[in-house]
Amino acid sequence: MLNFELSPEQKALVDETRRFTREKIIPIAGEADKTHEFPLDVFKEAWELGFVGPNIPEEYGGAGMGEVDHVLLTEELAFGCTGIQTSMTANVLAATPILIAGNDAQKKKYLGLLTSEPVFAAYALTEPAAGSDAAGIQATCRKDGNDWIVNGSKCFITNAAWASWYIVFATVDPSLRHSGIMAFVIDRDAQGVSVGKTEDKLGQRASNTATVNFDDVRVPGDNVLAEEGHGFKLAMQTFDRTRPDIGAGACGLIRRGLEESIAYALERKTFGVPIAEHQMVQALIAEMGIKYEATRLLVHKSAWQIDQGGRNSLVASYSKAFGADSAMQVAIDAVQVFGGNGYMTEYPVEKLMRDAKILQIYEGTSQIQRMVIAKNLFAGVR
Repeated sequence: MLNFELSPEQKALVDETRRFTREKIIPIAGEADKTHEFPLDVFKEAWELGFVGPNIPEEYGGAGMGEVDHVLLTEELAFGCTGIQTSMTANVLAATPILIAGNDAQKKKYLGLLTSEPVFAAYALTEPAAGSDAAGIQATCRKDGNDWIVNGSKCFITNAAWASWYIVFATVDPSLRHSGIMAFVIDRDAQGVSVGKTEDKLGQRASNTATVNFDDVRVPGDNVLAEEGHGFKLAMQTFDRTRPDIGAGACGLIRRGLEESIAYALERKTFGVPIAEHQMVQALIAEMGIKYEATRLLVHKSAWQIDQGGRNSLVASYSKAFGADSAMQVAIDAVQVFGGNGYMTEYPVEKLMRDAKILQIYEGTSQIQRMVIAKNLFAGVR
């Protein structure tokens, strides 16, 4: 029998995260957006509460949360600011390949670093000429004794400037595409690692995004995470487990847009009555409610599948694609509900509109999600 009721522990997690968001994130989100500065003090408080890297098992010092717990937490953080939430939860993206493919020594060292102090890690796959076409990466790796030498650049990397270590994908030969890709854990202080300028972005400005360069970086053999030909699969397995987190971020943004729109519609008057009494406004807000509920159900189902250990590519892409597209539309409609005020920075919905766009792009665009969905649907018929 289906049960949509949260457990007492999950309700407590939601309450605690919601309180943290309202007290610590919302009051500073606007200023962080304007200054492009990530609030490190808020990150440290979140880390102390166990909100950073919550999927790390207890044996490595983490909270050992399941994926359903994690998406509940992520939604609440995203309600306050998806930029701050993205940087806070990026450690999960970096930790996931190690959880999937790492040996015990790698897990103890690198997951332990994340749980012993409030530090960042980053996932470095995207390149200037390889975004949606992840198999087309040009960063190279060559064996040198027991070590590997890595060269190349990775762009649009969340927390690049803050990270203590990176998950890095490189290929033994670009012409081999999928079959040549490997994965490594590379320390930030390794010789030859450098971070480029911080990107000036449309939205999610509080989240650090920058280029990472690797110039003849010597990586110990012990830091190989995926051997030749297995790196691409690891990257895709990682996204299967983290795309629901993007959907959860969309949930938070959608709910924020919905709540702000309802409050404004009840207060703002035109033609002598609150705009909440106008049917066209009611229709916009009703659609927001539908999109929130549908996104949340998809996200929770995909998270539940992960916790059950089941195959998750299809529903993970459902949740990411539908959630991202819904968040963008809800943000646009929220600005419309606010009218001219919605276009002004003193109201929160213009920021929601800017923040929402990247949800349709990172960790696989909405178009890539549809390719993944179609491939899975056709494979199911065959």
